[in-house]
Amino acid sequence: MKIDDNFYMKLAIDEAWKYQLLTYPNPAVGCVVVKNGEILAIEAHKEAGQAHAEVNGLKAAFLKKNPNDLLKTKKSSHDIHKYLIENHNGYFNDCTIYVTLEPCNHIGKTPSCANLLKELKPYKVVISQEDINKEAAGGIKTLNDANIDVEVGCLKKEGYDLLLPFIKWTKSSFIFFKMAQTLNGCIDGKISANSSQAYVHAIRDKIDLLAIGGNTVRTDRPTLDARFIAGRAPNILIYSQKKIFDKTIPLFHIPNRDVKISDNLLDLLDYKFVMVEGGYKLLNLLKDKLDYIILIINPKFRFGINIEDENIDIDFEIVHENYIGKEKILYLKRKVI
Repeated sequence: MKIDDNFYMKLAIDEAWKYQLLTYPNPAVGCVVVKNGEILAIEAHKEAGQAHAEVNGLKAAFLKKNPNDLLKTKKSSHDIHKYLIENHNGYFNDCTIYVTLEPCNHIGKTPSCANLLKELKPYKVVISQEDINKEAAGGIKTLNDANIDVEVGCLKKEGYDLLLPFIKWTKSSFIFFKMAQTLNGCIDGKISANSSQAYVHAIRDKIDLLAIGGNTVRTDRPTLDARFIAGRAPNILIYSQKKIFDKTIPLFHIPNRDVKISDNLLDLLDYKFVMVEGGYKLLNLLKDKLDYIILIINPKFRFGINIEDENIDIDFEIVHENYIGKEKILYLKRKVI
């Protein structure tokens, strides 16, 4: 595998991470299109039911050289597929397509990406991970049968780390913990900037359940909705030994929401996609049940509740990091999942 392949695949993986967890129940997937050494597109799958990464990438790549083409008016995946197949005129024959996951081979809410690539006949398709979903798999064979050069396994570990939530929630529950803190580990009060709050609200719009500790509810009196993106407010599980709460707390007054109060953490396993928001005590309590930790770090120092105040011993590893504005987002996975 040439070093250039690793470079371009890293771009695809980084782009996919921008939409990690937001594509539920689909996996996050990234795509880069390169033509004669020029990067024409860096795209990703952004939401379930919308165009896949390859389709977004191929559309953007075509418009890079044909900015006024009618393709720019095509929005649905079906329309983009149809237009590219009818109007590509060999444009992609000298292109290499880098995609983090094997192109889908089935027709679901969107057409088959493998079939689209078969018709466009790019010079080569480089894939990080084969698809574990038997219904969607088979894209590699479709491309091979069309005499398209295919390479598999580029940045394989990084591609697997990207795919991990999808692998987990297709088999059981995927449970992750979100925490915002300052550089010195303080978690008191409002910490996150509006941009990262919008990201968290976008995740809330997708999850099956949001779990939170009873002490946090009593102290912060939160709403726990997705108002920053005008999204769906998730159902709530409040983990608490005490069952009595002030019902004027805003979270109890969100329409079309179920709120459950429980002292049994096994209740989390009744849901496929679960986010936990809370402090160090709840994190320590749940550490053996978590698949991921998402840590939002604001670049400031503040006096207040700090990890040094708690007796915590957690062994997770960082699988990715990026920035939303000036805040760093760390994605950590439990070392054995």
